[in-house]
Amino acid sequence: MRVAIYPGSFDPVTLGHLDIAERGAKVFDKVIIAVMVNPHKNPLFTSEERKELIRNAVKHLPNVEVDSFPGLLVEYARDQGASVIIKGLRAVSDFESELQMASLNRHMYEAAETLFIPTNHNYSYLSSSIVKEIARHGGPIADFVPKHVELAMREKFSNQS
Repeated sequence: MRVAIYPGSFDPVTLGHLDIAERGAKVFDKVIIAVMVNPHKNPLFTSEERKELIRNAVKHLPNVEVDSFPGLLVEYARDQGASVIIKGLRAVSDFESELQMASLNRHMYEAAETLFIPTNHNYSYLSSSIVKEIARHGGPIADFVPKHVELAMREKFSNQS
């Protein structure tokens, strides 16, 4: 069985993230969307909330699971028996840092290949940070995230006021 890990903070999960997940699910027997837990960041959603939002968004993909992990991605990939790490690339600027990370991951866990999937051009401008900033100011985000994520974001920001 070919297992791939699709790591990220997914705070929040966007339509761009989901596009990469759907495309990865066509190629691999099992894709694990792995929410990275970074204690040094202050995310909008907890890791449990992010996992639930993602699960709701990928429920139509039977070979996709959602999990979270602290620590090193390569250790998590090894524990899951994954041989591939999926990374979405929006622009050439993403490639340089992602290539460096792929090389380091490969050095630490030789069995893991990194598969770069170029973002659909419809989402090349999209990032979780931009979506959060727009939502924080009450702007329209319906074209960027699933409806349930939009509602959850609106609720979070209304509670912060």
